[in-house]
Amino acid sequence: MNHISFLDASTVGEIDLSPIAHHGELKVFPTTSPEQLVSRLQQASIAITNKVVIDAESLQQAPDLRLICIAATGTNCVDLVAAKAAGVVVCNVAGYSTASVTQHTFGLLINLATGMNRYASESAQWAQSAIFTRLDYPMLDLAGKTLGVIGLGTIGKSVAKAAQGFGMNVIALARDGAQQGEIERLPKDAFFARADAVTLHCPLTDDTEKMINHETLGMMKTSAFLINTGRGQLIDEDDLATALKEGSIAGAGLDVLTVEPPQVDHVLLDPSLPNLVITPHTAWASIESRTKLLEGVAGNIEAFLAGAPENVVNA
Repeated sequence: MNHISFLDASTVGEIDLSPIAHHGELKVFPTTSPEQLVSRLQQASIAITNKVVIDAESLQQAPDLRLICIAATGTNCVDLVAAKAAGVVVCNVAGYSTASVTQHTFGLLINLATGMNRYASESAQWAQSAIFTRLDYPMLDLAGKTLGVIGLGTIGKSVAKAAQGFGMNVIALARDGAQQGEIERLPKDAFFARADAVTLHCPLTDDTEKMINHETLGMMKTSAFLINTGRGQLIDEDDLATALKEGSIAGAGLDVLTVEPPQVDHVLLDPSLPNLVITPHTAWASIESRTKLLEGVAGNIEAFLAGAPENVVNA
């Protein structure tokens, strides 16, 4: 009998787990604290995690563990080197949330461009307007504007296609070794200077960590927006807060922060920051995406048990 521990099932909400339970005895834990982790790994031959960090020390104390399924695309929650050394296969799921993240990216951008969220939150003031229509916040068309995409993977390409559907021009940040394609790639200075909005869809690496900082924010138009549905660590959050306060850029829409959940005194939770929209890491989380994610986890377990593991990230 395979013993499966889902360490943080609350991260996927009310989604049917029967495809996973089909492969063994499933223990479902809404959340798992660092103090609870070792005992729960010791009960398992297969562990599933979305956000719970599985490090080298905990792996050393889980001798029966054979497979870790990451219920996400990013792999930073697992020490991949230590897992390989311990003989534990690690698999992830990719491509399940493309439509959801694309939709959310434009939800953030549309709110910034139209003030929709700001108008909707001020319904108590509507009766004070003789004509109902209010023009307190600037509104602009996305058509004809230029969207700068950083990271032309599956999601970045989907966002670019959606932008073209809105009538936007699309450019991409050039990187070493990248082939030329239909989308124009520009070096850093020209990219940030031309974009009316910049959206981040690149992985977090040593090269991309805090790539949005005082320097790059200073290259952007004062009328430009910044969107991040990738990783919080791509942005220097102190520099972004300063840029918003000083009007160096026109606004930002974020779905991710460097530390999640943030402290109450987080620099970007300052209510005085103008034109900032933050959502709690929900860009990926449509019902359809979460269903695909769990189907992917179940598929990874099935392939592993059949002796032909798929989507291995620590081979």
